[in-house]
Amino acid sequence: MSVSPRIRQFLQASASIVVLLAAWQIASYFFPDYLFPPIQKIIARTWHILVTWSELSQVLETALRIFIGLAGAFVFGSLLAIPIGRYPKIESYVTPFLVFLQGIPALSWVIVAIIWFKGTEFRIAFIMIITTLPAFTFQVIDSYRSMSKDLFEMTMSFRPSGWTLFRVLIVPTIIPGILTAWKINLGSAARVVVVAELVGATGGVGYELLRQQQLFDMAGALAWTIQLVLFVLVVQQVIVWVENWLLRYRPVSERAA
Repeated sequence: MSVSPRIRQFLQASASIVVLLAAWQIASYFFPDYLFPPIQKIIARTWHILVTWSELSQVLETALRIFIGLAGAFVFGSLLAIPIGRYPKIESYVTPFLVFLQGIPALSWVIVAIIWFKGTEFRIAFIMIITTLPAFTFQVIDSYRSMSKDLFEMTMSFRPSGWTLFRVLIVPTIIPGILTAWKINLGSAARVVVVAELVGATGGVGYELLRQQQLFDMAGALAWTIQLVLFVLVVQQVIVWVENWLLRYRPVSERAA
């Protein structure tokens, strides 16, 4: 019996997860709960967070911080990429600075933000933007430069207006790269916001993880971590749906899976 590639891929991914869960459950029989809590206890804590508004609001608070940080980085990154794309000479001045920013660890930015700024939310927004800005800038530049010159010249032969050129050629060309940048930066942002909340916030998933560490509650720490993983998976899937809708004119084989 032939199995579709998607079902085969799902079964292969499920098999690795089942093996991991089984190994964890076996370990829970031999180690105390604060090291390897039973799977059912982790699931119960995860569900409790989802159905308890006071705890779910902490997850939403972290999600809002991620969206604000990514939106800010995307806007500033695009504003930086536009002049670089139009005037390549600027790139030799700006690129070393962006590469330098990429090499600075998120934890270093947390320390800098705590010293520079007073407000917690402004600190977190600054950290989120500064750590994801270079990736957005580079991705927008690469997307713009991937535009086919033949297609550009053919479009220009019709003497389109600036708005028509932007809508018909530039946007369809850069959309896949921009959405890819969002998918990549989403995971990075989720990791960075937890670090920022761990040391500088009084709410959110990072703050709750710090509380679980102080209580030596491994089940709670894993449950809060799973909330963040679920958030990233859901948003990733939403981005894929948006990408497939925006690129629906393309063949199915060229769309995101």
